[in-house]
Amino acid sequence: MKESFFVGTYTKKTSQGVYKLTLDTETNTLSKAELVAKIGNPTYVAKSKRNFLYTVDQKGADGGVAVVDLNTTPAKIIQHAVTPGNSPAYVAVDEQRQLLYSSNYHLATVTVYKIGEDGRLSQTDVVAHSGKGPKPEQADGAHVHFSDLTPDNHLVVCDLGTDEVYTYDVSDDGKLTEVTRYKTKAGFGPRHIVFTKNGSTAYLAGELGSAVEVLNYDEQNGEFTHLQTISTIPSTWHAHNGAAAIKLSQDDKFLYVSNRGYNSLAVFATSSDGSLKLIQNISVEGDFPRDFALDPTESFIVCANQNTDNLTLFSRSKENGKLTLLEKDIPLPEGVCVLFE
Repeated sequence: MKESFFVGTYTKKTSQGVYKLTLDTETNTLSKAELVAKIGNPTYVAKSKRNFLYTVDQKGADGGVAVVDLNTTPAKIIQHAVTPGNSPAYVAVDEQRQLLYSSNYHLATVTVYKIGEDGRLSQTDVVAHSGKGPKPEQADGAHVHFSDLTPDNHLVVCDLGTDEVYTYDVSDDGKLTEVTRYKTKAGFGPRHIVFTKNGSTAYLAGELGSAVEVLNYDEQNGEFTHLQTISTIPSTWHAHNGAAAIKLSQDDKFLYVSNRGYNSLAVFATSSDGSLKLIQNISVEGDFPRDFALDPTESFIVCANQNTDNLTLFSRSKENGKLTLLEKDIPLPEGVCVLFE
């Protein structure tokens, strides 16, 4: 079987935009990267069921979202929805309401767009956060790093700068109304969050704290309560590290977190109450693993190492969750986001 995936990148050195590769699950190898769309710093990508790719977009002093039509060959960029200021850090598609959410780290905003029949975007709302945390990375204020849907279709937003997780109601026409806020431990720096299938448990990655907070989620009121905090790195590691991507297996049994600095993937087993136990911390064979993804069969993980311009391929045991290195030197410039089709 051959499974294709996209990689979003920075374009500060040699990268030109969004690339596409293929994983061959029979030979356990990755194909050579092919350029899909020439875009400035497409650091995060999301794909709709109607075959449009939405990417972070930086055009000079303007930032926003680019729309790539994958229904044509070659793919065609059909819109640059950009405004003055830095580009966002995360984009997510809401298929049910046909909305797109954009999270801007530097501007501390969440922007909502309506997706038209032709895939193009029109802005419907924007909310701005304020506040700051105790660490140097938080001293300049709020930093929205993530906004995506909860299992019950609220919008959950991680603010790395204020140590808060926001829950919003979303109207069908793309308007946000704040419901609740959850406060993490000071200096935790919430970056990304994932949920179990039943929606009752969430796992929150803290970039600045190099840890995961296990949270109970109440769908009735959108509130989070703390259950456990567990480190993603050994207690003997004292150099810089930032937890980055966090992914949960479809059976909810294993959680994976990338470490930028310690340069590893931390593997956790989940318990019946949602709590975590660290079972492996495996080298990514590169530097600064900003993102990774499980393939559709969940027998493999592809990891993007930004600073060493390489992808690493692991096989994954569905029984015990552990990873085994397959390939480590697949060339990919400035890789930031991995998305399987």
